Amino acid sequence: MAVADRLAELGLVLPPVAAPAGSYVPAVASGDLVFTSGQLPFVDGALARTGVLGQDVEVQEARDLAATAALNALATVAEVLGGLDRVVRIVKVTGFVASAPGFSQQPAVINGASDLLVDVFGDHGRHARSAVGVAALPLGSPVEVELIAQFR
Repeated sequence: MAVADRLAELGLVLPPVAAPAGSYVPAVASGDLVFTSGQLPFVDGALARTGVLGQDVEVQEARDLAATAALNALATVAEVLGGLDRVVRIVKVTGFVASAPGFSQQPAVINGASDLLVDVFGDHGRHARSAVGVAALPLGSPVEVELIAQFR
């Protein structure tokens, strides 16, 4: 099944790629890998939510935001590759979670991104991962997700 068909089956649409907020590009291909820049949970060009986990954002809401950020990362991969059908597998995901002192559920938050990637790519969406708590993220975002995808 084509990845576009799988996205449609899941009710997902790749969003437009957000313009970089600095001197970088959204994604770069090198060899047979695509490396994305960190993606925030933008929806229709606006940050879906601001806040910090363990303070004013709940884990379930942040999981959904991580899935949105992962979808945005896939959009950058699709832009570089001309679509997602060339993706062989998702190799690595790094998720950053804006965390209040004492918050330790970063893996549960980033599961939103991981689950989306497995939903889209099946076993080829299973990946190595880091889930990191940070004091703050750009624009006050609760989450940021970057990924590495292998392609043919």
